[in-house]
Amino acid sequence: MRKIIAVVGDAESDSVKHENAFELGKALIDNGYRVQSGGKSGVMESVFEGAKASLKYKEGDTIAIVPSFNPNSANPKADIVIPTGLDLLRDAIVVSASAVVAIGGGAGTLTEIAIAWQLRKLIIAYDNVDGWSSKVAGTKIDRRVRYSDIPDDRVYGVNSAEQTIGILKNNMDKYNRIHKWLR
Repeated sequence: MRKIIAVVGDAESDSVKHENAFELGKALIDNGYRVQSGGKSGVMESVFEGAKASLKYKEGDTIAIVPSFNPNSANPKADIVIPTGLDLLRDAIVVSASAVVAIGGGAGTLTEIAIAWQLRKLIIAYDNVDGWSSKVAGTKIDRRVRYSDIPDDRVYGVNSAEQTIGILKNNMDKYNRIHKWLR
């Protein structure tokens, strides 16, 4: 089964965030992953656009978890649209993927990063853009020990799709615990 990587970030992105998200989406599909996001505009649409630019792209590779009940509220690059009707609470579903990558972002992205941390997900954050991803890159969100066998457990800072893929390949299997209340 192909793993799903959640990509979170700004709903309104500049050219640097767009380029980072596009290249990441393409690289994720090129390396055998699927891409999940909140399904709106900005980084979420750019990552899907990049995914669809991959020669390995297949229908169903882009998954949008939208906050409303309206499936038409997703960006047009989404293959699978899951309308939750949960508004902000859908953030936990977005980050339920195998790993989470943040590119920029405001309060919503910060919420997704914090939830992913508590769910013991592998988290990667771009440090070459403004927003919450650069503020948390390279840090631990709190003092909890999520994995005693991963001494350098943290939000991994990156500035390229290539670095992101390297971290995914080297660390994905280490981040395998399921949140203890959801077994």
